[in-house]
Amino acid sequence: MQTKESWFPKFKPYQGDLDTMPVQTDEYLPAGKSIILGLQHAFAMFGATVLAPLLMGFDPNLTIFITGIGTILFFLMTGGRMPSYLGSSFAFIGAVVAVTGYTGVGANPNLSLALGGTIACGVLYALIGLVVIRTGTAWIEKLMPPIVTGAIVMIIGLHLAPVAIKSVSANQFDSWMALITIICISVIAVFTKGMVRRLLLLLGLVASYFIYFLLANVMGFGTAIDFAKVGQAAWFGLPTYHPT
Repeated sequence: MQTKESWFPKFKPYQGDLDTMPVQTDEYLPAGKSIILGLQHAFAMFGATVLAPLLMGFDPNLTIFITGIGTILFFLMTGGRMPSYLGSSFAFIGAVVAVTGYTGVGANPNLSLALGGTIACGVLYALIGLVVIRTGTAWIEKLMPPIVTGAIVMIIGLHLAPVAIKSVSANQFDSWMALITIICISVIAVFTKGMVRRLLLLLGLVASYFIYFLLANVMGFGTAIDFAKVGQAAWFGLPTYHPT
C-alpha cells in the first residue's frame, strides 16, 4: 500500500560545503547559522520593503504587516518547498505615483484612487497562477525570456537610482559613507569565502556602521547616531490602514 506523501518535505540537516554546494530547499543549516542568515535576510529585505511604500505614500508598517501575512500563506501553500519572502513590489511605484499625483513627501492623500487597481492586479496575478498550475511555465519562458525579464528589472533599478543617489547626497560626509559601505561589502565579497562570504551584506553593514559611529559620534564629522526616537516608540501597535 502506497503511503500518502506529506505536504511538507522531510527537512534534513545540510551536510555539504558552502563554497561548492548550495543548500537545497529541503535542507537546513545549524541553528546558529540559520539565525545569522535570517538576520542578514531581514536587513536585505527591509530596505526595499520600506522604501517602496515610502515612495508611494503608504505606511511602511502596513506593508511589513501585509507582506508578513503573504509570506506565511505562501510558505504554507507551497509546502515550504520555495522559501522566499514576499516583499513589496517596485513595479507599482510608477503607476501609483502617476495616478495619485504623489509628490513623495508624507502620507499620500489620494491612495484610494490607486487601491482598486492594486487589488485588480492581485486578482490577475492569482488567475495567472492558476493558469500556470494547469499549463506549466514553458509559455511564460517563451513569452518573457531572461533577456526580457532581466531588462525590466534593470530598468526599474535605473529608474530608482536617482532616489538612492539623492538620499546619500545631503552632504559630503554622507556621500563618503555610502562609498565606504560599498567598499566594505565589496572587500568581503572578493577576499573571503565560506560562511563569511555568505554574510557579506550583514558583515559589511556592521563594519560600515562601526566606522560611521567612530566618525560621527566620536569624532563629530557627521550627524551622530541617536536612538532617542527608538526609545520613545511604542513596543506594540497597529499599522495605519487606508480605508476607501
